[in-house]
Amino acid sequence: MAHIIPFKGLRYNNEMIKDLSLVTTPPYDVISPSAQENYYNMHPNNVIRLELGKEYAGDGQDNNKYTRAASYLNEWIASGILTFEASPALYLYEQVFTLKNGVIKSCKGIVALVELEEFSKGVILPHEETLSKAKTDRFNLMSTTYSNFSQIFSLYMDAEKKVTGLINRLSEEPPHISFKSADNIIQNLWIITNESVIAEIQEYFKDKQLFIADGHHRYETALNFRNKLREENPQYSKDDLFNYVMMMLVEMDDPGLVVFPTHRVVKDLEKFDEQVLIDQLKENFDVERIAQDHGTKELNILIEEELNARSNDKVFGLYTGKDYYYILTLKNIDVMAEMLPNKSAAYRNLDVSILHTLILDRILGIDAENMANQKNLTYTRDSLEAVEWVRSGGFQCSFLLNATKVHEIKDVSLAKEKMPQKSTYFYPKVITGLVMNKFK
Repeated sequence: MAHIIPFKGLRYNNEMIKDLSLVTTPPYDVISPSAQENYYNMHPNNVIRLELGKEYAGDGQDNNKYTRAASYLNEWIASGILTFEASPALYLYEQVFTLKNGVIKSCKGIVALVELEEFSKGVILPHEETLSKAKTDRFNLMSTTYSNFSQIFSLYMDAEKKVTGLINRLSEEPPHISFKSADNIIQNLWIITNESVIAEIQEYFKDKQLFIADGHHRYETALNFRNKLREENPQYSKDDLFNYVMMMLVEMDDPGLVVFPTHRVVKDLEKFDEQVLIDQLKENFDVERIAQDHGTKELNILIEEELNARSNDKVFGLYTGKDYYYILTLKNIDVMAEMLPNKSAAYRNLDVSILHTLILDRILGIDAENMANQKNLTYTRDSLEAVEWVRSGGFQCSFLLNATKVHEIKDVSLAKEKMPQKSTYFYPKVITGLVMNKFK
């Protein structure tokens, strides 16, 4: 099954960069243009210049954000700002964070290089569809830098808690690196160079399947880049590091795993009519209209609480900009088998599959291509945004939903199917720039 190896991680030199919060970022795909600008201004050596560089009007084939990333990378290595680990290592990585309800959580995992495998082999499994535009962007960056700047986030099953037990023992020691990132999350890192411990971890993973939780575009890009290099180098060795990709490996039952929902907000539909929509929804859903009590909580919180209280049902919130909202409860899951006879039960039972199939596509005419191009659909994980965007008049309605459960991700992956895009949002995001992998 999964083959993992230690590597000489590329890290910021603690003697030159005292505060790692000034040079690290979230992954590229959650960084807005304004956040990108903030990271640029935060520090001249911020990893944003490698991971998500700016584009300029005069950019061309020989001078663009990808070539600049390679130049920055080589310059920072030459000047000692970035240094390689003295010996191959695995890394124990922990994030300690506080949810908005005040609950403190910790999520721990192993950072390693994982041998790239085609999905068809069943060793590494995806759960979500990808976009070609994002893969082209990551391929161009990899072509100039030969590096992974952030870890792909993957899950594994550990019923006997062998890996978990070892992780807990290793983390009893003080971390080698500890700091609080810009988003107020404690980032802890232990550097594992003991060869016997590394061998023990490698042995544990030999029977593991890995389920990609976050980073599908980066994984598929790494596969494509590996294939390109193999074609260009017929005498390649299996030990060449381009055959591997950097991953953060977390147990599927880790109590620190948090998945947020991604809500859907609808815009620019011709002839949108609330009452017509409600009448059509009643075919497959029980529709309950609930007035907002202005003297208590924000409307988005009220909807969230309603959804959480009914999380065992297939239930959605619908907001149309008024002082009330709707709760939609699916009457009978069997309708999904009629609509999607060629899909597995795991796929048909997903909240996002139900929403997309029975409401967005069937009633509103927002099909898969429309969703991919975000013509009439926008996504947000912030329930307040989902409400305020509609209330302000810029959008016609929003659908709020509960988070996808971790076991549902596993079930869909094992069925060799992929969820619709934006089905999961793992929190917090694995930080970029703490440990990097340069494979050439």
